Amino acid sequence: MSLRNFPQRSLEMESFHTRFSTWTPFNNRSLNRQLFQERVTLISHWFGLWTHKQRQEFLFTILSQCSKSQLRFIQDWFSERKQVASVDFSTVLPRSISLYIFSFLNPKDLCAAAQVSWPWKFLTEQDCLWMPKCTRLGWFLPYTPTQNEYGAWKHHYIACVSSLDWLTPREAAAVYGTLNEPKTEDEEFKERQREKCLRKIIWEKIAFRKKALFKTRPPWLSGTRCSKPMSLPSGPQMQREGAGFYEALERQLVLASLDALPMRSNLSGSHSPPFLVKENRHGTGRTDDCSFCALRPCVILISSRIPAYEMVVESVKVGVVTVTYEHSGVTLEGLLHLLDRALQGRKARSLGIFSGGNSREIDLLQGYKISIKNLLWPEVRDFWEKLGSYVATEEEGGRIDLFVPLGASEAGIEVLSQLSQLTGTFFSAPTGIATGSFQHILSDWLGPQQDRLPSSDYFSESKLQAWTNFTDSLEDTLKSVRKEFHPLFRNLRRSISGQILGQLMFDSLSAASILDNQDAAQALADGLVALSKEGSERHAIEDNFQDTKSSQKQSILNMEVLLKLERKLQMDSVEKRTRVVRELVQSERRYVQMLGIVQEVYARPLKAALVSNRAILSAANIHIIFSDVLRILNLNREFLDNLRDRLQEWSPAHCVGEIFIKFGRQLNTYTNFFNNYPVVLKTIEKCREMTPAFRAFLKRHDNTIATKMLSLPELLLYPSRRFEEYIHLLYALRLHTSAGHVDRGDLTTAIDQIKKYKGYIDQIKENIKMREQLTHVQTIISDCPTLLEANRYLIRMQDVVQLHCYDEKMDFPLRLYEQTRDLSLFLFNDALLVTSRATSHTPFERTSKTTYQFIASVALPRMFIEDIPDSKYVKNAFILQGPMREWICATEAADDKFLWLSALQTAIRSSMK
Repeated sequence: MSLRNFPQRSLEMESFHTRFSTWTPFNNRSLNRQLFQERVTLISHWFGLWTHKQRQEFLFTILSQCSKSQLRFIQDWFSERKQVASVDFSTVLPRSISLYIFSFLNPKDLCAAAQVSWPWKFLTEQDCLWMPKCTRLGWFLPYTPTQNEYGAWKHHYIACVSSLDWLTPREAAAVYGTLNEPKTEDEEFKERQREKCLRKIIWEKIAFRKKALFKTRPPWLSGTRCSKPMSLPSGPQMQREGAGFYEALERQLVLASLDALPMRSNLSGSHSPPFLVKENRHGTGRTDDCSFCALRPCVILISSRIPAYEMVVESVKVGVVTVTYEHSGVTLEGLLHLLDRALQGRKARSLGIFSGGNSREIDLLQGYKISIKNLLWPEVRDFWEKLGSYVATEEEGGRIDLFVPLGASEAGIEVLSQLSQLTGTFFSAPTGIATGSFQHILSDWLGPQQDRLPSSDYFSESKLQAWTNFTDSLEDTLKSVRKEFHPLFRNLRRSISGQILGQLMFDSLSAASILDNQDAAQALADGLVALSKEGSERHAIEDNFQDTKSSQKQSILNMEVLLKLERKLQMDSVEKRTRVVRELVQSERRYVQMLGIVQEVYARPLKAALVSNRAILSAANIHIIFSDVLRILNLNREFLDNLRDRLQEWSPAHCVGEIFIKFGRQLNTYTNFFNNYPVVLKTIEKCREMTPAFRAFLKRHDNTIATKMLSLPELLLYPSRRFEEYIHLLYALRLHTSAGHVDRGDLTTAIDQIKKYKGYIDQIKENIKMREQLTHVQTIISDCPTLLEANRYLIRMQDVVQLHCYDEKMDFPLRLYEQTRDLSLFLFNDALLVTSRATSHTPFERTSKTTYQFIASVALPRMFIEDIPDSKYVKNAFILQGPMREWICATEAADDKFLWLSALQTAIRSSMK
């Protein structure tokens, strides 16, 4: 029996075989599970009976024996079921929400948060957090940070804060008292008295400083006016936050430094030149015309904004005083200073202003487009009143000639009328009937009829005619000539260097042949004038005969004369209106012909080559270059056909405004062209470099008789120039349209349409010009920060020398200075860039190369200026002081110093508005 039961017992023993433990079976899984659950229950029961310390020891023992995978299992279990308290919100939340949370911290807390971790440091140094804190206090970054640069505004904030004069709480309590404690009436009274004494001390110091500057001013700046004392914040304002108080105080100090600078003498006031005093000594007030005409020259002001202005300078007659001025970087006060230096106390017989502009406004200086809107501004009105004091009175034959077609529009005529009333001087301007590049100078002028045009008093007519015919090409040529000759002409006056370049261009153009035929041309002109006079006299005799005959038939002669005069004025207006319409059609025909050259000479052959499998350009490139300009051609052909049809059946009652209104509704074609214009030029250049066949094609067709000696990019310039002619002709047409005419309202609507679109084109041109200017400045300056920023433009560049003062405690007349290095100052509308200038010479050559190294940039609202009076040790010096550094500078000439400080003052005042 024992033998028979042996296998069964052996199987049971095998099922109860254990591993690592006498309590855990190895093969019986069900029994193993049951025993495991019982032991877990037992351990849980024991765990519940243990103390907190015993539980911690048990958990430490268990966890120390776990593997990494088991520990990871515990971590995942906790993350799913239990919320962890210490989570970095910046790693969980979106970045925008994290930045919004950090935006509620003050600068001190942001700096503390930056020390927590790298993610917090990255977020708390973002510019979007620090820029509002800087701009709120008036601390502007003088450059634009690069794309990968962050923390610039934070560093700028720290630099500005470190330059402030902070008071400790104990010092503040000692000076101002403790604000939290209630004060008695005596304490408040004493505090007010203390504030009043402080303000009085500050005012006395400022007044003493101004008085010292007034006494030490050089003789050529005598007669300047003292500025008003600086008004500091008073009691309630003193109790504001420290940052706001320091901002207001800094603003007041900057304005006080500007007011303390010397100004030009008020020539129209009590300080009159010696010549004017001598003229007023004549008892009867009458003068000898011959002697005074000899002393009174003709003066012409020529702006550098004029295309190829060097040719205009060269065209000036001998004996005419020429004043050439920079369009940018010169103020109205500086322009008067240049005119005063040129006249040297004399009065001008006539004064010409040759500047840019149109039939509504005068583009006199950068930022000063004189029109009916700003003519009565205080600084503009003061300028014209002083300008009129330099010219002889109207009874003595004095006048001011504006080489701007103001006589071609009602707004321009109103500007001339206002100027005449302000100055008491007669103003003349061309009517501008002739279109084209400055052709209005050679058209009729307002005023009494004369044997010759007012331009002949200033210029040689043959040279001026040559300049008006080739203005655009001459400007393109002179751009490269100026660049080459600029190092040689650096120390020459602009008028002298311009005259040299103008003479050079006239010689290269073989203008001598034109001058040789001047006598013949003058004889023909005299003959035409004589014929016109004879015709006018014949008409006058006929009119007088008709008047006499009618007076014999009618008893009321005065009524007949008035009716006839009114009829004559109406006929003149109708005739001039017809002339304007004819000029409009003729100029539109020329414009369509120039656009047709693009189609016939360039687009059609390229498309034909593409169809014949001998492609010069791909279909995509042809579409990019020519699609927009061909649409413009079709639009203007239709516009020209409408104008021709209207001119064929023309009568005084017909209208043109409705045709322009219809044309203005389709200007989106031009919008596509101007938006794609940079892409078109880049495509032409790229295809010229990449495709030899296209390069040869352009070489065969550019600058030929078929293209009017123009290239393809030059032909594409015509659409941008046409809108100025449209506005010019529309204003002239409305000028000669009576108020009751049906067409007057449509002409006004058309003018508004074209003018609005012309403003859009001008804005595109201005943005491109400013971007190129800033890019050029950034290229020539080593280590220069990014200058490309919206609405930033260069005003003026000035070369100066930096000086070092040995002893600043001495008085100004006794101070000794030493020249340390050469500087170049670049003045922008929002910042001043200070650079060092070095000149390197090429061996065996006269030319030199100038390099610039960036030193610092200062925001204009934080710039202080101080004048240094001339002494026997220093001339033309001044001090520029920023938040951290100051520079003692000096210019080479007194005029340069005055013009530079005048431009700097204007820029600082504009930036603080």
